[in-house]
Amino acid sequence: GIGYTLVTTLIAYTLARTRLFRFAIFLFSVSYNAIAYTSLVAGGSASNHSLLILIYVPLSLIVASAFLSPPAVFLLTGLNVGALYATRFFGAPVPDEFVVEVGMITLIGLVLILLTNFRNRNEQLRLNQVQSANRELENLTSDLERRVDERTAELEKANRQTSHRASQLQAITELSEAIAQLKDLNELFPAIAHLISQRFGFYHVGIFLVDGERQYAILQAANSTGGQRMLARGHRLGLGTGVVGYAAQTGQPRIALDVGADAVFFDNPDLPDTRSEVALPLKSQNETIGVLDVQSTEAGAFSIDDLQVLTTLANQVSIALENARLLTETRAALIQVQEVYNEFTRSEWTRTVAASELPGFRYQSGRIELLENVLQTREVVSAVERGQTVTNQPNGSGEKRAVVAVPVKLRGEVIGVLHIESNRPSREWQQDEINLVEAVAERAAFAMENARLFQDARRRAAKEQ
Repeated sequence: GIGYTLVTTLIAYTLARTRLFRFAIFLFSVSYNAIAYTSLVAGGSASNHSLLILIYVPLSLIVASAFLSPPAVFLLTGLNVGALYATRFFGAPVPDEFVVEVGMITLIGLVLILLTNFRNRNEQLRLNQVQSANRELENLTSDLERRVDERTAELEKANRQTSHRASQLQAITELSEAIAQLKDLNELFPAIAHLISQRFGFYHVGIFLVDGERQYAILQAANSTGGQRMLARGHRLGLGTGVVGYAAQTGQPRIALDVGADAVFFDNPDLPDTRSEVALPLKSQNETIGVLDVQSTEAGAFSIDDLQVLTTLANQVSIALENARLLTETRAALIQVQEVYNEFTRSEWTRTVAASELPGFRYQSGRIELLENVLQTREVVSAVERGQTVTNQPNGSGEKRAVVAVPVKLRGEVIGVLHIESNRPSREWQQDEINLVEAVAERAAFAMENARLFQDARRRAAKEQ
């Protein structure tokens, strides 16, 4: 029996190192109990009966209850009770306390089953709590990861928007510097349209101006091929009509995020690829003078942030247009003033010459002489007509003469001629000599004008006395 027990114990030990761990414990408990029963059957006394049974059986049950389930402990208890009754049939001595031993084995088994069940329930409760905590931790981890992903996505989106806004503002700055150099409206309109399309990558950029009667917004410039066709046929929109007409009439920007699906806002066969449009009013002194029309091939291409940036761009365009307009008007007014003043200068000098009856003066051989008649040489006539310095004109017979005639000009008007002739006909006038004579003529013009003004002042003062 001892050899059998050792063999089964060895087998149980081997199985305990595998996935059959619980079966190995059960087998070990049975083998451990078998030591007591085989010892009784092999010739144990009645006095040893209780000692063997109450030592081996409770120990095996306690070991089994530590590792096995309550049904397995119940089964092992039943096997022990059955084995106790079986020893009587194999001739083992039966003590007087046999029934008490059976009761004690049964009670121990039942108590161990209850304790095992209580322990398993506590362990299951703790396991459930641990699993619940793990699930909550997993949920928190998942929620945290989701929030981190959302915040990362928001941060990336914000970075993209910031980068996009910075590039737009940089483009506005560069565009403002470029258009600030243009002063002619005829050059400014197409330059603005092409620069905006280039820097921002828009499909179509058009500039409209409101007419004087404030009935139509008339296209002035466009960058696209379709826009050029519209420009060639004098494209115009009534105020209040479409996106551009709305902006021109109300002075408020207007966005159409998918104009291809909204024929009310836009229906132009010259621009078939347009999917989004924004119209921005161009204002001067709180009055809408035009509209900047921007179109894209992408649906929903313009956001509120884009509208703010483009409004800044439209303000810059408005300033450039207003500056160019003011400069054009100022130049026109300056030309008119200059023409009036020139006419006044001519009339005053004509009157002065006629009143003084002095055709001119001649300096010759160290003497200053009064001219009897106006000098009408080829050089003088040419200098007056052309308003430029004339040198070395041959006379009627082809004879060469060393002459330089410099017009005496006052604010662009010729009021006289400084005629110089050398006594050496073969002389070639050097440029520095001509520059010197021209400088003298310039100073002479101011001196003559000052003298005329002084003379007029004296004459008016004499009349007032």
